[in-house]
Amino acid sequence: MGGDLYALDFDGVLCDSCGESSLSAIKAAKVRWPWVFEQVDASMEEWIVEQMYTLRPVVETGYENLLLVRLLVEIRTPSVRKSSVADGLSIQEILENWLKLKPTIMSEWDEDRDSLVDLFGSIRDDWIENDLPGWIGANRFYPGTADALKFSSSEVYIVTTKQGRFAEALLKELAGIKFPSERIYGLGTGPKVKVLQQLQQMPQHQGLTLQPSSASVLFSWLNLHPGQSGWKCMETSGGELHWLMVVSCGQVNKKRLGTGRWWKKSKFDICLGFVEDRLATLKNVIKEPALDQWNLYLVNWGYNTQKEREKAEGISRIQVIDLPGFSQKLK
Repeated sequence: MGGDLYALDFDGVLCDSCGESSLSAIKAAKVRWPWVFEQVDASMEEWIVEQMYTLRPVVETGYENLLLVRLLVEIRTPSVRKSSVADGLSIQEILENWLKLKPTIMSEWDEDRDSLVDLFGSIRDDWIENDLPGWIGANRFYPGTADALKFSSSEVYIVTTKQGRFAEALLKELAGIKFPSERIYGLGTGPKVKVLQQLQQMPQHQGLTLQPSSASVLFSWLNLHPGQSGWKCMETSGGELHWLMVVSCGQVNKKRLGTGRWWKKSKFDICLGFVEDRLATLKNVIKEPALDQWNLYLVNWGYNTQKEREKAEGISRIQVIDLPGFSQKLK
């Protein structure tokens, strides 16, 4: 599968940074809202970090961790509340309604996104400067992901909402990978949809044939469009199609297709793959016609829920993959 191009999310795909991001958020929140955190002791901090593992799937950009840790303190300690946002709020309600809650919180707390982003970054910088081993130790790479990246024969880019310097530092210090900084598209480089467009339009990719996803080829062959008639394409690496799953009247049937390719791949072809742990991000890619040729993968080990993985299984453009499948694709 050498010669293919993969865009990988960082947090939730390569690296489990929930412990570090939660602790950094607590440090930053103590600076931002000292009166809220006066009564927060070590045991409460442990409770906050535990809850953040549950809430992590709602976080798109790091600064949101600050909002969540303060919200958790206000849920646990009503006396520190300066607004009614946390009144009667449960962890499950945050999970289900974060997109609606976030703007309300920002307004009621009179907060500014850029200021929170800058504070979160500076707190991390201070931690790294003063205690690099401690900061590194609060992160971990998912089993096998570092080796998959290190020995990949594909052209790999990292597309993340994390600030690029932190991703680069973790790759170097924790995974032992000197990853080219020019291949890291971090916070401030634009929405992921736009970054994917930039990648496929790079000069070095001009003149190459962008190989369509296996799903799009098969649907065209069947004169179907994705989502029609309940068809669901299942594939392995390199575009090999093994079988089709048909859902009809609640019954699931499999139609074996063999293992032949549905097109002949030449040395001028390049297969595009985007690997994410957020279903919402993959849905945004699907909405953009210019990105129809990207194969989309949702990992089953990242910051997503069982409900989201089940939804992804019903979307023809998306394939849910496990860790061994991820490693195989990057070979």
